[in-house]
Amino acid sequence: MTVRAIAAGGAGVADLPDGRVVFVPRTAPGDRASIRILKSRPRWAEGALHQIEESSGERRPPLCALYAECGGCQLQHLPYAQQLVWKGRIVADQLMRIGHLGPVEPPEVVPSPCETRYRNRISFTLRRLGGGHVVAGFHALGRPAHVIEVKDECVLPHAALQESWRALRSGWGQGARLLPDGGRLRLTLRETSEGVALVVEGGSDSWSARDLARAVPQLSAIWHGPGAPNSGPRLLEGTFDDGGTSFVQVNSEVAALMREYVPEVAGVGEHAVDAYCGAGAYGRALAEKGWHVTGIERDPAACEEAARAAPDGFTVLQGTVESLLAEALPADLLVVNPPRAGLDPEASRVITEAGARRIVYVSCDPATLARDVARLSARYATGSIKCFDLFPQTAHVETVLVMDAR
Repeated sequence: MTVRAIAAGGAGVADLPDGRVVFVPRTAPGDRASIRILKSRPRWAEGALHQIEESSGERRPPLCALYAECGGCQLQHLPYAQQLVWKGRIVADQLMRIGHLGPVEPPEVVPSPCETRYRNRISFTLRRLGGGHVVAGFHALGRPAHVIEVKDECVLPHAALQESWRALRSGWGQGARLLPDGGRLRLTLRETSEGVALVVEGGSDSWSARDLARAVPQLSAIWHGPGAPNSGPRLLEGTFDDGGTSFVQVNSEVAALMREYVPEVAGVGEHAVDAYCGAGAYGRALAEKGWHVTGIERDPAACEEAARAAPDGFTVLQGTVESLLAEALPADLLVVNPPRAGLDPEASRVITEAGARRIVYVSCDPATLARDVARLSARYATGSIKCFDLFPQTAHVETVLVMDAR
């Protein structure tokens, strides 16, 4: 087969002799490749790369030694400039096919200042296999239940995180005995103002992190969330900071560019609503420009962080967007930054009825963005579109789309 495009998930796209489309990870446009069919459906198929017969000009050697088997990155085999080109095309394609817009030119994709070593947070999965054996790393390509061992091969985390991961692996003991019990744990390392914090998810609620803190002094704090319903992570050792609770973008430099851009496209007005505001990055930026901003966020810790040292004109309501949005609207400006699932249908209904003169939609998933654009299109016309590469080497892309009331 000959690969002709890159799909939304990062796989190469080609056509089978019977006319069906086949998606094959780790292939590049222009590649001639032999493939194995793994899943066959009436209109499409999924394949695995067997061998590159003729390499295209859009291919480079991967940066990571584990790339062939690791499922963490999808586009390392493309030069960075080509990654940006295809991300813009993917966003345009989704807006046309799912959003039912007319012809859409691929938007500009603002590159990340760092193509590697950009992550300030990274998560690993640890599995205990019996007999004292432990495997810890990322989920395997095409086999999400399987974990591949990751030592220091990953090229994405900041150097401080990589150093802490090495120290943690060396310090957790035989069979990871200094970590909580349980066959599967999620281990997240994240940089905070105090250093590198470890968040452990899973295992017994009675776990004490004292011995681990002594064995791995590189960690500034250790948090634990056993996974019980309605129980967030608790600080067990170290200095209190927001390392266990609040959400921050993994690429600080690109996130800063987005915080500058959203007020630029806000337009003119006085009252703004920042829905799904998290710790209030966009609400704060707008308030500093003179807007009166109402933020809406369901997570208590994020609300507390957003309210801390908030500028004049920025207030936060705690609760779900679908339950609080009606009382916050109408407004001159509505900023929405929903999770990957996009807007709740009730939120879309409220926006259509109560509305705002302008919507700035910040999206981490082009497909759900396109779906929501279609839902809102009866009242709102799509304006400017700009993308930001928050996750180089992966197929993910952030989009900032402006819609104005008709």
